[in-house]
Amino acid sequence: MELQITAFKNVLELVRNFSTEQKCNEHLEAMRWNGQIVSPFNKDSKVYKCAGGKYKCKITGKYFNVRTGTIFDDTKIPLQKWFIAIYLIANHKKGISSHQLARDLSITQKSAWFVLHRVRYAFGHENFKKEMKGTIEVDETFVGGKETNKHSNKKIKGSQGGANKAIVFGALERGGDVQAQTISERNSKTLLPIINNIVQTGSTIMSDELKSYRPLKKNYTHLSINHAGGEYVDGNTHINSIENFWSLFKRGIIGIYHYTSKKHLQKYIDEFSYRYNTRTLTQEVRFNLLLNSVSKKITYKQLTSHE
Repeated sequence: MELQITAFKNVLELVRNFSTEQKCNEHLEAMRWNGQIVSPFNKDSKVYKCAGGKYKCKITGKYFNVRTGTIFDDTKIPLQKWFIAIYLIANHKKGISSHQLARDLSITQKSAWFVLHRVRYAFGHENFKKEMKGTIEVDETFVGGKETNKHSNKKIKGSQGGANKAIVFGALERGGDVQAQTISERNSKTLLPIINNIVQTGSTIMSDELKSYRPLKKNYTHLSINHAGGEYVDGNTHINSIENFWSLFKRGIIGIYHYTSKKHLQKYIDEFSYRYNTRTLTQEVRFNLLLNSVSKKITYKQLTSHE
């Protein structure tokens, strides 16, 4: 079976093209394997085709299907509903809540929450991360409510303003992608290894006046803007692009999700990063790109664990 991109312009055409579970399975097989079926238990093993859309791994003797080892594994939700969910999540600019998704798919809110987090888990696939080069803007932001706005029983004594918020670092390649991740500290020890890992040596990096960025001049052309002094643009030097991304991300959290725990924050960051990084792609290409990167699995127990 040769890989074919199924074209559709809206959710109605998506439902029409994937009207049966068989059609969904065939399309997912084409996206994952493109005619070369690979065992999720041993990639070097010969594979036997069995009845009912199942396959057998010769080396391990285990049976599997196209869902095995993916975000669709171990669920009773039909692939058609998963496909609709992926379409909605990937194309709604500010995301979609579990309550709304539950109504759209006629499933429980608990199931919709699980679907959302499994799709977000796929958004964090390594396929979507690549080395940055050229002109890169870097910045950090804080996520979480102010202590002064919290209920009295949830306030932390001695904390003011934005204390105890989660910290997120982001790097945005002008005209390209954004990569963001949660961090514990804003010091050089934390920030520099991340930047060195994702930004090509010799690139131009623009930041604010945070002292932690000063050592960047050893490997990069480092330009900074003095926000504390009321400076926001100096010729071509600014970090407005990454700040615009923070604004989009926070409007989505506040307006759609209302709240996110520190535990799941990275998954939400990956969701908004994926939509931003695929902003120039058509809906069907964005949809298929994600289907090609679903070979990650997280269980409900892992999602709800307090560890």
